[in-house]
Amino acid sequence: MEGLSSNFVVVVLSALAAAISFAAFALPLLRRTEKKERYKGVIEKKRRALFDQAREQVDKRGKKQDMSATQSIALFYRLQRIAGEASLSARNLTQQAGMRSPNAPIIYLVSRILLPLIFVSLAMMIITVSDKEIRQGLVLIILMSMAVFGFFLPRILVKNTADKRQLEISLSFPDALDMMLICVQGGIGIEAAINRIANTVSEHSEALAEELGILSAELGMLNDRKGAFQGFAMRVGSGAARSFATAMLQAEQYGTSVSKAIRVLADESRDMRMATAEQKAASLPPKLTVPMILFFLPALFIVILGPAFLGGPQ
Repeated sequence: MEGLSSNFVVVVLSALAAAISFAAFALPLLRRTEKKERYKGVIEKKRRALFDQAREQVDKRGKKQDMSATQSIALFYRLQRIAGEASLSARNLTQQAGMRSPNAPIIYLVSRILLPLIFVSLAMMIITVSDKEIRQGLVLIILMSMAVFGFFLPRILVKNTADKRQLEISLSFPDALDMMLICVQGGIGIEAAINRIANTVSEHSEALAEELGILSAELGMLNDRKGAFQGFAMRVGSGAARSFATAMLQAEQYGTSVSKAIRVLADESRDMRMATAEQKAASLPPKLTVPMILFFLPALFIVILGPAFLGGPQ
């Protein structure tokens, strides 16, 4: 009976080890497939949106507009004066964070208004229920702190997501430019090259694949190539993307070589990536000073001086 139980335990443990090994091998492949499917879904949605937009523009051209050009311009400036530039900055920030929903800027702005009220209300409820008496000045400081925290919390979260996304794109963008250069030198057009590179990098950098795929869709379905490249630079938000958009526009405008521009951009992006890595490496020792003082030196003093104190006078 004991031999049977030991054999059963060995079989169960072997089966678990085999299952864990298979999961460790299969999960990365499944994640790659999932990233590629998600990328394709985003691109197909963007293509459908562009097609619907183009069809609406064609329908509007065939109908007479009730509003004159003067009235439409007046309405635009009236709305711009009311809304200001907050909606535009919110739209840019949410798109840089990968939030493509049309309602994302509205949700972002509404959350910056509602969260301070919610946090202040919760703080007031907690202060009211508390048995301890709190001074009026301290209550005012707490309420103001909660209001400020609630106002800046959505921006902090969205900005953090945008920064992580820009970092991911910056790490993969030089390699994408190298592959794009190979495609262009092989005789492939810039739209087809961008689309092919988007499919290639979808397994490694989902964010860059989505942006390149959207750029390829806009270049293929819109007549405004300048707006497509500028939209790509605005959505990514990094200096490399703005340089890429500017170089492509200048190459088309002045007839310069696209391959030379891409080669220069690839070298500059790689140099920027190396400079960023060197900057982070140089800033590491000052950042480690405080943790070493707080955690390493006390333990070191205890290990060195502890035996002397424990041993006592001889």
